[in-house]
Amino acid sequence: MGRGTDRPAKPKLSEYDVTRHISLPVTAMLWGRAGGRCEFAGCNRPLWMSLVTRNEVNVAQKAHIRSFSPYGPRGRQGISKEQLNATENLMLVCHQCHTEIDGPHGEQTYSAELLLLMKKRHEDRVELVTGIAPEHTSNVLLYGSNIGDQSPCLSYKQAAAAMMPGRFPASRNPLALQLLNVASNDTEETFWANEDANLKKLFEKKVRGPLSEPSADKHLSVFALAAQPLLVRLGTLLGDIFEVDVFQRHREPQTWDWPQRAERLKIKVERPQNSVGIPALLVDISARVTRDRVHQALAEEAAVWQLTVEDPHNDIIKSREHLADFRATLRPLLNMIKEKHGQNTMLHVFLAAPVSICVEFGRVRMPKADMPWLLYDHHNVHGYKPALKIA
Repeated sequence: MGRGTDRPAKPKLSEYDVTRHISLPVTAMLWGRAGGRCEFAGCNRPLWMSLVTRNEVNVAQKAHIRSFSPYGPRGRQGISKEQLNATENLMLVCHQCHTEIDGPHGEQTYSAELLLLMKKRHEDRVELVTGIAPEHTSNVLLYGSNIGDQSPCLSYKQAAAAMMPGRFPASRNPLALQLLNVASNDTEETFWANEDANLKKLFEKKVRGPLSEPSADKHLSVFALAAQPLLVRLGTLLGDIFEVDVFQRHREPQTWDWPQRAERLKIKVERPQNSVGIPALLVDISARVTRDRVHQALAEEAAVWQLTVEDPHNDIIKSREHLADFRATLRPLLNMIKEKHGQNTMLHVFLAAPVSICVEFGRVRMPKADMPWLLYDHHNVHGYKPALKIA
């Protein structure tokens, strides 16, 4: 059937003299600004390889924001001929996202303003990440162990995102020290000794060994969720051999990212009321712990030293400066306790502290200079019980 005579004629396009050809300079600029990944929000697919075979293949498509065709989604009103195929009017996308953008509902769902926002956010992120100097790489260390009956979930992607823009991962593969879903629990006599041995073994194999290579990046970004005595043990293994950034898992909102602003942490030290007896150190930063609970856990009379804050709560650590202030307060305190009670005397340690504080507590330790430690763990039924000895 021929074309009906009553159908309106399409406007002539001679004034545009439009071509679909996109020049090599524009294509190169688009690839560079997109970082070779799909710019559609939430996709981020690498466009230089097949997701199925992993073979190198160009799967990129160039989608117009203001449409090439005047009858396409989003049209091209108000845009010049030169601007139509310019980098600013193109998105580097995969086939699936291109089909989504230009599909039957594309015009109603994806306005030009929305696509421009997607493009800007993606390209800003690529510029930010690729602008970090190579010496700012860091190894992602993930340490997870059962906390009571719960198995924490540690995400490499969340950890890597929290490091930026100051640092970025040295490898796609984290240094994972995961000790999850073990058959025993912290009420069994062998639990702490087994967990301690496993952690030290994994640390030697996956951290100390590989990072001892001359060419290895020595910086570590630590993301840990485990029982407090084991976090302290991890800190002692890290010590001052490696350059370390310790991260804190926040609850509100649930993220590893440091907030942009945080009030100064007001840390205070309280001396024992009675210096007679075995020395004990109480660190209550995530929750208030009264000294009588320490005395109940010890059979002998105790001299309880305390490192605390004005308002303890479980989401109190909000900046790297908080951790630095804690280390700066703890180091002199340990020396003070040692001078009072003697270097060879066992120091009984009771912690109610965020995960990052526990790791930093262990990192502060000087093996040849500090007293031996006996770390206690808190159980809801049994109270504080001895867990790990660190000599």
